[in-house]
Amino acid sequence: MFEKFRERWTKAITPLVLRMEGVDPSALTWTSLALSLIAFYLLMSAGVNSEGAIYIIGGVIIVLIAGVLDGLDGALARHQGTDGPYGDFLDHTIDRIVDVGILVAIGMNAEFVSNQSSGYIAGLLTLFGSYMGTQAQSVGLGRIYGGFSRADRMVLTLVALVVTSWQAYEGVSGFSLEGFNEIFDWLLLGNDEFNGMTFALAISAWGGVYTFLVRFIKTRNGLIE
Repeated sequence: MFEKFRERWTKAITPLVLRMEGVDPSALTWTSLALSLIAFYLLMSAGVNSEGAIYIIGGVIIVLIAGVLDGLDGALARHQGTDGPYGDFLDHTIDRIVDVGILVAIGMNAEFVSNQSSGYIAGLLTLFGSYMGTQAQSVGLGRIYGGFSRADRMVLTLVALVVTSWQAYEGVSGFSLEGFNEIFDWLLLGNDEFNGMTFALAISAWGGVYTFLVRFIKTRNGLIE
């Protein structure tokens, strides 16, 4: 859904791109990774208190800044005429690291997430969706999009983290699912509380499954037609 705003975003950052004529685009890419690592630490370390709320909001702000830099690098490279295979490779590699890293970091926060393996599960299933897009390209089709896009996932994750910061400030780790149908435990990847972080993991995991299936079907149809 949020992928539709890509064209508007490109127009919005054009003035900034023009002011960065002498900047190396790959430097922006690496800087976005460095900032993301700081955000991962903050999200992983946040507790259920006012300090934890600040950690989470800080992590969200840093991820947003890293996202802006990630969006600028490609636009700047195209403006400079230096875009090429390496830049595309580096950009997608860093994107995947950030995609998985933020989910693993959330999963490692024992204050909000009871089943820490759920972060790894969400990261793995997210990669499944991304893999289908690049695999289609490797067999001669264009890069396949569709399903639960990276922009959709990141926006919902950041919104969920803002909700988590409010929960941390209020001293509430989540809403217990004890006594509810086991299906809820399954949908939340084995976590026994519903909160912003467990929601982010669940939506990323099942969104990854949905994306994988959508892109698999598109690739299959494209190859057999």
